[in-house]
Amino acid sequence: MDGRVKPGHDGSWMGSNLTRVTTRASGLIVTADDFGAALEVNEAVDRAHRDGILSCASLMVGSSAAGDAVARAKTMPKLGVGLHLVLVEGKPVLPPSQIPNLVGPDGNFRTDMVKAAIAMTFLPWVQRQLAAEIEAQFEAFAATGLKLDHVNAHKHFHLHPTIAKLMLMIGKRYGLKAARAPIEPPELLRRIEPNTSGGDLERFMGTRLRERFTVNSIWSPDAVFGLAWSGAMDARRVAGLLENLPEGVSEIYLHPALCAYKGSAPGYRYSDELTALLAPEAIGLAGQVRRGTFADFAGG
Repeated sequence: MDGRVKPGHDGSWMGSNLTRVTTRASGLIVTADDFGAALEVNEAVDRAHRDGILSCASLMVGSSAAGDAVARAKTMPKLGVGLHLVLVEGKPVLPPSQIPNLVGPDGNFRTDMVKAAIAMTFLPWVQRQLAAEIEAQFEAFAATGLKLDHVNAHKHFHLHPTIAKLMLMIGKRYGLKAARAPIEPPELLRRIEPNTSGGDLERFMGTRLRERFTVNSIWSPDAVFGLAWSGAMDARRVAGLLENLPEGVSEIYLHPALCAYKGSAPGYRYSDELTALLAPEAIGLAGQVRRGTFADFAGG
């Protein structure tokens, strides 16, 4: 985690892009979401941390391969493992009978995210079920024996004010000190791909979420990258981000896997994202900034 810039063999700095990275950016976190979703994901996280630029992973405690993920994490002490709260499109920790309004007929979380969000906003009995499931997921993470590095939510559902409130209230009892506020600077994305657009709602809600984090003494990165190109963070895009990192601490998150797996998102280029994390160019560029976990930057 040496943050100093190293000169080339001829004594000069290694390229103008690298100079921009090393003189302006103060830190970098690289995270894999969906850790535990499948063995194909876990193996990718393992490789990307040992041989690439990955520093963190967000664990789905209720998923089928969570046990394998925990076992692997315990062999990688420098990997910062956080909780990836799943409250939509996944498997709950509690029995479905205890959270009937959060799940569908198959016992898995509902897939109608908008309707679920409305119910969570206005129905007290749904909020009680939501609190119980969030508590169960924090408790399941604590039972792994891993240190809680950070928290975020599947599909960034913690942008929902009710979920954010419960995540903070419950999470503090389990050592929550850092979390992701997904604020992606559009001007930087357009520097890499001029036609990139969208994300205004997420930035607005992410800014409100960061304000809530600040009030509650929860640390979060200054910028987060991975929203606009979710599932398509190939080597060119990752290198472009690394060449143009803004001031402060940035998080780049991806969804690496060896290949598509049961329950994976259609169209996601999982293996391309793994390749991006292992690419020599990414390793060289990331080596010019201080890299670490959420805990490293939050001081936890």
